[in-house]
Amino acid sequence: MKFSIGLATDRIQFGSEFVGAAAISEIARAAEGAGYHACFVTDHPYPVQRWLDGGGHHALDPFVALTVAATATTRIRLHTHIIVLPYRNPFLVAKTALTLDLVSDGRLILGAAAGYLRGEFQALGADFDARNELSDEAIIAMKRAWTEDDVRMQGRHFNARGNTMLPRPVQKPHPPLWIGGNSRQAIRRAVTLAQGWVPFPNSATMSPFTRSPVLETDDQLAERITYARDHAASIGRTAPLDICYSLEGPGAEPPDAAVLRERIAHLESLGVNWLTVGFPASDRASYIARLEAFARAVF
Repeated sequence: MKFSIGLATDRIQFGSEFVGAAAISEIARAAEGAGYHACFVTDHPYPVQRWLDGGGHHALDPFVALTVAATATTRIRLHTHIIVLPYRNPFLVAKTALTLDLVSDGRLILGAAAGYLRGEFQALGADFDARNELSDEAIIAMKRAWTEDDVRMQGRHFNARGNTMLPRPVQKPHPPLWIGGNSRQAIRRAVTLAQGWVPFPNSATMSPFTRSPVLETDDQLAERITYARDHAASIGRTAPLDICYSLEGPGAEPPDAAVLRERIAHLESLGVNWLTVGFPASDRASYIARLEAFARAVF
């Protein structure tokens, strides 16, 4: 099992404790020193106030924040968890991603999803109703940009008529793509087009807002993993599929070490091989202390 830890850059209410180059660098170095395999940031360029009032959060630009983390570290992977593909031109995402992969010596994990916040789509001029089609199109476009010269591809909102993007990413043929979402469509996208799938805990209360199926139990998770494996078999996929899940609910305290290790072993038995983690804290020192304690308990 591998672990990706949040850099807590969404906690803007605590100011420079978590937001800024010093905070990002210190937490990233602490995570690397404690043995975490990746660090992650989220993506909300311009969320609606109603969602924020209901428990949503702000986010720094993920590529900028992870570039700061890259300059402060040498080994830990840099994980977008996740970027919303339909918000952006796919060729601009491809260039930004390969640049981060380059300056970090090949440490990027590009987690991406179709998104769900209609108000954010509207503010950014993105097509909410076509978000799934745009996501599929973006993945294909990025992969072609990373690996081909003289790309010719007509999209819904772009027309490449013989374009080339250099340099190539450090990771070959490109940084791993992990696709987020609980729906069967998201699972098929991950199995067909990507290297990983990122399901997320989703309550019946939250499901109408996230526009993704409920995922509250291990049985539900196991059913979806079985669906992913069956779809892989149906299309002849033999490459392994990374599965990244959340160990605890947002803000939840981790249980004691024995219970924690048992929980991790159970998720691993289902097929999960990456876990995202984060810890409640209102200051940087407390957050670092908790990430180090967690690492001592499970690594």
